Amino acid sequence: MRQNKMPAESANAAVPAETEEEILYLAKRHRVSPAIVREIIRRVGSSERSAVEREIEKGKARR
Repeated sequence: MRQNKMPAESANAAVPAETEEEILYLAKRHRVSPAIVREIIRRVGSSERSAVEREIEKGKARR
């Protein structure tokens, strides 16, 4: 079983520009890393702003 891993640059290239802007906006608004926002979007399976913000707040409550 061989796993092909994509380099980080090519993974980011697949993200549309408006989604990347949204990620940066949410990261700045909630004072978290853009990588955390990307991971939340990946886990939630949706880039819907309200769902992502809810998950960010849940994570902050756990700190």
